[in-house]
Amino acid sequence: MKGSSWWREPLVHFLAIGALLFLVFSWRGGGGPSSNRIVITPGQIDSMVAGFTRTWQRPPTDQELKGLVDDYVREEMATREAMALGLDRDDTVIRRRLRQKLEFVAEDTIDAAPATEAELQAWLDAHPDAFKTDAQVAFRQVYLSPDRRGAAVDEDARALLARLSAAGPSAATDGVGDALMLPGDVSRSTRSDVARQFGDDFADAILKVEPGRWTGPIRSGFGLHLVFVRERSDQRLPPLAEVRQVVEREFLSDRRKRRLNDMYEQMLARYRVTVEPRAADPAATGTAAGASAPGGAK
Repeated sequence: MKGSSWWREPLVHFLAIGALLFLVFSWRGGGGPSSNRIVITPGQIDSMVAGFTRTWQRPPTDQELKGLVDDYVREEMATREAMALGLDRDDTVIRRRLRQKLEFVAEDTIDAAPATEAELQAWLDAHPDAFKTDAQVAFRQVYLSPDRRGAAVDEDARALLARLSAAGPSAATDGVGDALMLPGDVSRSTRSDVARQFGDDFADAILKVEPGRWTGPIRSGFGLHLVFVRERSDQRLPPLAEVRQVVEREFLSDRRKRRLNDMYEQMLARYRVTVEPRAADPAATGTAAGASAPGGAK
């Protein structure tokens, strides 16, 4: 911390709020786990009534409300007695929940200022792969089956390509080529959609074809294809205006994680952490000793 900026630190905010909550709680007589005083405030009763009403679609009767209060008192007493006995220690579930609550409180103290345009643009520029749009292509295709045509398939493909090229973009393809349970006319689709139908090799190849002419053959797992690409768009990084909401969500999430990491680093400075060595495995030690013994163990 430098100069007067110490008060901006997330940990300072967290500790200040924690101290304030402690003072308020003590002033109201709530006490801690060792206190013998339990105070039920009007706000807590209102919360009980609201919860009951949400569940049962009606307010509780006087007797039901008394039951809610009695249950809260029992829960409070059980919690305090359990903590006094140390039952909260070494319990993974309780430790995890306490950590979550600590982080929730800490996050509330983190600077919630909205991200600036410059920050979002910098985030987009630093993580382009997460926001790039998939390449897209629209095309027609005529299929030729190697199983049906055998060794003549390549020659048939060249001859048919010449006919289609001469006819141009409006070439009739009904009844041309061989039957295939895939569309002959594919509307604008992403690379992943094309790959799901025709395979990765075909999708990669067709995205290199210049639009406006018949070309091929392009090979797929089914056989050979003559294709006419009507339109194609390469993978691109959209401007910030198109993906601002997603970029902002990712940026703010990362900022929260970084601030929490900073908080833990500052907290760690107040602790001494000792990792004690594990005891040697007797079985492993015995095996190692036996293996190195002269002549081996018998």
